[in-house]
Amino acid sequence: MKMKMNMSTSIESKNHRLCLRRGLPLLCLLSAGFFIGSVLLFADYNQKISGWTSVNVVLRDTRPKTCETEKRPKGTETLPKGIVSPMSDMEMRSLWGDDKKKTKKPKHVLAMAVGIKQKLSVKKIVQKFPSTDFVLMLFHYDGIIDEWRDMEWHHRAIHVSAINQTKWWFAKRFLHPDIVSEYDYIFLWDEDLGVDNFHAGRYLSIIKEEGLDISQPALDPESSEVHHHLTTRKRGSRIHRKVFRIIGQTRCDENSTRPPCTGFVEMMAPVFSKASWRCTWHMIQNDLVHGWGLDFQLGYCAQGDQTKSIGIVDSEYIVHYGLPTLGGSASEKAQSSSDQSAGRLSVKKMVIC
Repeated sequence: MKMKMNMSTSIESKNHRLCLRRGLPLLCLLSAGFFIGSVLLFADYNQKISGWTSVNVVLRDTRPKTCETEKRPKGTETLPKGIVSPMSDMEMRSLWGDDKKKTKKPKHVLAMAVGIKQKLSVKKIVQKFPSTDFVLMLFHYDGIIDEWRDMEWHHRAIHVSAINQTKWWFAKRFLHPDIVSEYDYIFLWDEDLGVDNFHAGRYLSIIKEEGLDISQPALDPESSEVHHHLTTRKRGSRIHRKVFRIIGQTRCDENSTRPPCTGFVEMMAPVFSKASWRCTWHMIQNDLVHGWGLDFQLGYCAQGDQTKSIGIVDSEYIVHYGLPTLGGSASEKAQSSSDQSAGRLSVKKMVIC
């Protein structure tokens, strides 16, 4: 009995060793296969992760550059970022010395088309605009500049000369929005204005408080050449934005939203915020001469509701003398009211089309 048990144990031991000898290579082969497969899967995973990382890096590197390129002015794409200077101003620079001595830069522009025959009138107007607050730009339509040298402000004025050109011709070419973007308001005035009852500082305070992007001083009806009821001064009023009456075939009331009832200034003394001027400049046709028709379209540039952001300032008013300056004698300029209306209407249609 004992011998049988020993024989059985010996046989089982031999079978166990035989299984180990046969199974061990198979186990090694399976382990090797698993290891190789794991390495391949891990490498493939790393490759995918690396690929996505590369894409993310490319996107991170590309997006800002693309955005920067889109914001740059046309023609500057190849320039280094730090060298691009897209804006300018009208500040004069010294050939010698330190420009930093000037502590306060003007924040507004007064631009006028002038002739030497209206020298006294221009002098009175310029004196109303402090040099600390206003850049002065004179458009000389008669080509005469030297005879202004006796004016105390001559040296600080920017003088531009072109024979027989109007202020709109000058404005289109020398008041580009990128040049005047540093200034809050642009006063684009005629030379034949009386300013005894006008104060530039108070005027600026009023239009800022009232939110007027396009405005003009009211006209004194007793002394001015007035063409539109809306721009006539209202006594005892600070500003007004509408007129209530029948004008031609138009009934102006509280529901009116367009010129000649509201949203309108005349072209002899308009004042623009820099935002409204950027819009208006683009609306000025290159061959525009007198500005007729432009006044009826200013609502497009009102930066909002034209019944609110275009207005007439009554408390700071002026006189419009309507003098025959550029363009010939008074007799050559004289026209019937019907001819003026027809001419203005034709320009309005041209502008709208």
